[in-house]
Amino acid sequence: MKNIGVLGASGYAGAEVVRILLSHPLEKNLRVSSISFEGKRLDSIYPALTQHGKVPLVLENAQAVIDGSDVVFACLSNGLAEPIAQACHDAGKLFIDLSADFRFGTDEATYATWYGKGYSAPALHAESVYGLPELNRAAIAKAKIIGNPGCYPTSAELGLYPALANGFADTEGIIIDSASGVTGSGREPSQTTHFAECADSISPYKVGSHRHQPEIDRYLSQMAGSEVSSVFTPHLAPMGRGIVSTIYFRLKKPMTVEALHDAYKGFYEKEQFVRVLPLGSFASNHNVKFSNYCDISVHLSANKKMGIVVSCIDNMVKGAAGQAVQNMNLALGLDEAAGLGMVPPAF
Repeated sequence: MKNIGVLGASGYAGAEVVRILLSHPLEKNLRVSSISFEGKRLDSIYPALTQHGKVPLVLENAQAVIDGSDVVFACLSNGLAEPIAQACHDAGKLFIDLSADFRFGTDEATYATWYGKGYSAPALHAESVYGLPELNRAAIAKAKIIGNPGCYPTSAELGLYPALANGFADTEGIIIDSASGVTGSGREPSQTTHFAECADSISPYKVGSHRHQPEIDRYLSQMAGSEVSSVFTPHLAPMGRGIVSTIYFRLKKPMTVEALHDAYKGFYEKEQFVRVLPLGSFASNHNVKFSNYCDISVHLSANKKMGIVVSCIDNMVKGAAGQAVQNMNLALGLDEAAGLGMVPPAF
């Protein structure tokens, strides 16, 4: 029996962690917290989580949840994770952070540049592991502090990993155009996510200045074994959830689309949650919705000099909560796919 705590359970990512854990086969007690709704039931905020009294979903004080849990998911704003990670570390608990606070390892300078503050507990970052299972599976299995990747980086990194690891892609001039659903900005409404503002339109934002840029380049460089400096442009799309990334890279040597596709298929053939689609298919957000899958389609430009990869995920599942549960499974020695067998809707 495991006691599992979810901090920030009233936000989109936190509620999605709870949704997945409710169907997880692990014997567990689930404890949840929310500063905004302490004392209320989570299913009064999200009626879809009603479990007919099977699982207590009363929103508690955060410290009580930390103290009473063996595993803690922090689904909080950036800049809040370190004290929680320290408390979990000192008590030997597994800590999985869904903010950006533990995504940069010991690179405090980059984190401070993009997030406006340095580390208060640098030693914790030396022990943390970046939670992209396809990249760091062995390290995640031994970790006690896991920094869950961002949603855009998950899509971009999985889309580029085979091309970089095999040396097919020139590390200069990589372009990543990504479109995300409005849940990517969180549950708190804003003018840009208001229906009247975002419906019937797709809008680029934070061009050249999005906080996921350094995370993407950090791990693309690790995949390539040399420095990668990409151009990443996010777009807000009029959909609830999902990410569609169209990625362009110059080929280092001439390749047929069949050879590039075979390389991707071989690279991911043992991965449960990465699906390389048949040649001629196009990855679509629709076909990964509510699931932990990343769908990838492989193409060439008309002049055959550029590889083009489309990488699609559900930003709230593989881009957040589902990947966090996948990391928990690895760290606890469970079946990596436990609780993550959600099938995308057919229509």
